[in-house]
Amino acid sequence: MQLLLFALKILVLLSSGARLTQWVFQVGPSCHTVRAQSTFSAFLAEHCRPGVVLKSASCDIFQNLAFEDWIHAHVDVEKRSILFMCRNRPAVVIGRHQNPWQECNVPLARERGIPVARRRSGGGTVFHDLGNVNLTFFSSRKRYDRQRNLRIVTRALRQLSPNLDVHATERFDILLNKQFKISGTAAKLGRTGAYHHCTLLCSADRALLSATLRSACAAGIRSNATPSVAAPVRNLRDEDPTLNCDAVMEAVASQYCADFGLSAPAVVVDPTDELSHPGIRRITQELQAWDWVFGKTPAFSLDTSFEVQCEACDTKVNLTVGVKSGAIETCSIESPQDWLPPAMCRELSGLMVGSRFRPSDMAVIFTAFLRANPQSHELENKMHILCEKVVALM
Repeated sequence: MQLLLFALKILVLLSSGARLTQWVFQVGPSCHTVRAQSTFSAFLAEHCRPGVVLKSASCDIFQNLAFEDWIHAHVDVEKRSILFMCRNRPAVVIGRHQNPWQECNVPLARERGIPVARRRSGGGTVFHDLGNVNLTFFSSRKRYDRQRNLRIVTRALRQLSPNLDVHATERFDILLNKQFKISGTAAKLGRTGAYHHCTLLCSADRALLSATLRSACAAGIRSNATPSVAAPVRNLRDEDPTLNCDAVMEAVASQYCADFGLSAPAVVVDPTDELSHPGIRRITQELQAWDWVFGKTPAFSLDTSFEVQCEACDTKVNLTVGVKSGAIETCSIESPQDWLPPAMCRELSGLMVGSRFRPSDMAVIFTAFLRANPQSHELENKMHILCEKVVALM
């Protein structure tokens, strides 16, 4: 009946000559497509006045983060509640005021093709994969209530699996069996609107989560960046093997609709659709840019050392760098003079100042140095080893 009423509204709109873009909506397991022309905001204003549940057709972290930003900027939530649900391919997502090198193993993520994303909201670092459900609750600032949102989630989980022991904490996490974290929270407050998003571990790859969120150089970093709070985690599926992400998302959506008195079907949205969401490609590109992900890192220093080997020689090299806005402001490389001459270390340190704290910049610097200053085979080999060690920290 809901589907019929919804389709009739679309037909009335079409007969009136209104221009609409393509809309995809679903009821339960079925999915239906209606084509028309207009903006997404106008569509919501016309057909989803009390509120709506949105489900992303994308599994790309940057596209889904961009859609959150777009909704926050373009949709009036003064008298409307919105729940946005998505799942993402493997990704590390850090808070707006965090240091990626401190929060995760950036080199490992790069090696495995796992993107690091910086969201607009605060909070700590989380790992996403297709076994992780992501929920974003949009509301007016006046009606912003994280505990209410988390109660919706815990009620939905208990409806789905009555024996689950899940509850929200004062820190706005959700714990399983009073000890395992299955959900973390972050939020963004605007002048009139706000959103609160949280994760929900259903069947995530915990081995990959653990490896990726173990920093390669956190011990040597000094920073005022917001640190994450480590906690033991567990998947919902470890507790109840019958649970899966689709069932969890459907249960949360149903509970949300019940709490907010909504009856319209969930709308499946395409966060790459520029016609429906003008400007969303630009937002996506901004979120993907190195200058945002890494360049927005609060100023920090890294003081570390590493073992280097060359033929029969084993020794330790010390590296100290100061980084601001992603660029190296100060640098000092110290090596025993029988491994690398002090003058060479000083020259390299000077060349690194002003460059970005990223592997490609280091490779260019070391290559240019060797071309301008031809060395013996032994020294050249040591330089390559040093470059590899420095890059491994980035």
